[in-house]
Formats: sequence, structure tokens, C-alpha cells
Amino acid sequence: MGVLGGGQLGKMLLAETHKFDIQTAILDSNKNAPCAQICNRFELGDLLDFEAVYNFGKTVDLLTIEIENVNIEALEQLEKEGLPIFPKPENLRIIQSKAKQKHFYIDHKIPTAPFSYFAYLEELHHSIENDILIFPFVWKAARFGYDGNGVKIVRSFADLENLPNVECITELLIPFKNELAVIVARNKNGETTTYPVVEMEFHPEANQVEYVICPARIEESVAKKAQEVALKVVNNLDFIGLLAIEMFQTTNDEILVNEVAPRPHNSGHYSIEASYTNQFEQHLRSILNLPLGNTESKVAGIMLNLVGEEGFSGQVFYKNIEEVLKIPGVTPHIYGKKETRPFRKMGHVTIVNKDIEKAREIAQKVKETIRVIAK
Repeated sequence: MGVLGGGQLGKMLLAETHKFDIQTAILDSNKNAPCAQICNRFELGDLLDFEAVYNFGKTVDLLTIEIENVNIEALEQLEKEGLPIFPKPENLRIIQSKAKQKHFYIDHKIPTAPFSYFAYLEELHHSIENDILIFPFVWKAARFGYDGNGVKIVRSFADLENLPNVECITELLIPFKNELAVIVARNKNGETTTYPVVEMEFHPEANQVEYVICPARIEESVAKKAQEVALKVVNNLDFIGLLAIEMFQTTNDEILVNEVAPRPHNSGHYSIEASYTNQFEQHLRSILNLPLGNTESKVAGIMLNLVGEEGFSGQVFYKNIEEVLKIPGVTPHIYGKKETRPFRKMGHVTIVNKDIEKAREIAQKVKETIRVIAK
């Protein structure tokens, strides 16, 4: 099995391939990628380069991704030549662009925030000057945004000053109660299964997910609606693999799709300790067309992201990690990135407990104890 991308998602996926004795090859542009030392074969190459992706694909029996910013033309050519690729290149082509995603939701009557599309920044300025677009709004780069990068709330002309001149969309600023996520798995036979709805708490400055809480502390009727919307996205895409759907629960309990990720996702890390079948094993089951596993939780789970502390750059040091290891139900996952910098994802910690509120208390204690700093 070939994997495009050798980051932490790939590393956690490789842990599951060992269960099934799947031989793995990784393509990544960083020789020190977390996967580099633990896969069967590692190749250095640019994921956006046609030749690198195409030549790598010719050496494997099945191809998947752990990051969606890859060369689609190479994948389409490999697919034409008979290589099984999941998720499918046609799905990735839509998902790579936030603009195409939004048009897809509109075309298939999937609820999402109202939006406008702009080919470049001057068009956006023109729309504001002519009162077509009104402050405040959310600006999103159409391509290559991740972990809060490429997203900005724009409240005035001053907020426009440092925006890059790139293809983008703007969205109406939606009042919402919660940010939710649902992970859905689907195999080639059309078997589909849904994980419980999770609640996401974001860091106010970095705009990154800080906590993922499972199950979400919401009404059952809202959870059911969120899962139904997630299934509609998956079925309309005819998606094969694992799809994470991020959503807003509005103040009047409507569900709006924000965006999707066609791979294992930060919102599913809790499943490693808390679920009968974790998201990485489920991804393998879905792309190999195996029976899908049980997505129910054995216990309540919270995931806390470990990110580089502000003011520290350089060789990473996890201060007080031994203190959190003393706490029952707490499991750190260190990604193997040697260098830290402010807000860089360096690992996560899972907290499991029968009581979700108790788990949340412990998660707060863990956050206050462990520090990701430089030596």
C-alpha cells in the first residue's frame, strides 16, 4: 500500500497496517517525516509534482493519502492505468478547493453558510466598495489552508491589509453554538458507518482545534441531524474511504457543513483509545473493501492537541510529560517531529473516562501541566 504523505496521520495509520501485515511505501518531501523510519519503504519526493507522484504510484498495488494537497493529474493518470486509488481523484479534485466544495454543497442541497467566490483580492475589494459584500465576514483561501491557516475573520478594511492575493471565498459570519464533526467510513460495496458526533473547542488565537470531545454534549435530535447531513455528503460524493465532515450547530440548531477532510482527521484521534474500531483501522478497512468495524465508543473520550508553545522554537522538549503519565486514563501520542515552533502540532493526548465531564476536567489539568517547549 502506498501513502502520499509521511506526517503524523501516516504514522498512526502505519501502526494499524502492522495488524494486517500490510507492506507500506511512503512518499514525502521531508526526509525526517514521522513515517520515514517505520514504513517498509520511504521515497523522497514532492507530493505536488506529477512525475514524483506518478512514478511512486507505479510501484504500489493500492494508493491512499494522509494529506489532500497532492498532484491530482498524476492520480487521474494512474487511475486510468488501473491503479486502485482511494479516496478517488475526482473526490480529491473537489475537496482540494474550498470554492468547489461550496459549489458542490449548493448543487446537492447540502446545508452550508452563504458564500461568495473571488478569483483575486481586487475583486473582493471592489465588492466591499460597492456594498455587495458587507463586514463582518469570514475570508478563506480556496487552496492550501490548514490548521487555521488561510482563514481569517474580516471586520474592517484594516483586516484586509495582509491577506494574500489568491483565489478565495468569503462566508457569512454564522452565529453558532458549537463546532461539530462527524467521521463517516464507506467501502466499495457501499457499506457505510458513522462515528458519534464530536464537539470541537478551538484555541482563540491560533484558530486550531484544542479539544475534541466525544460524545458531543448536544441534544440527541441535533446529533441525529448532523449524522444525516454527513451521510448525505458521503453518498453524493460516492466516496470510498474515511471522510471527516466539520459542521456548525447554529443558534437555532440547524446544521451547516463547513468543510471536509478525505482522510483520518484530528477530530477522530480520540478513537484510538475510546472506540471499538479506531479511525485509522477503519480507513484501512474501507479502502481495502473489508467489513467495516464497530464505531461505538467503549468510554467517553477527549483529545487534547499538543502544540508548540509561543516563544519557543528549536529542538522539542515535552516538559512534565511524566506527570501526565501518572494520571489514570491519560495516553500521550508524540508525533516524532524534532523541531517545535509556536502552534505547530507536535502530538496529542487522549483522556478516557466513564464520565465525560470528569474527562473534560482531567483534560484541562493535562493542558495546564504539559508544555511543548524547546531545549
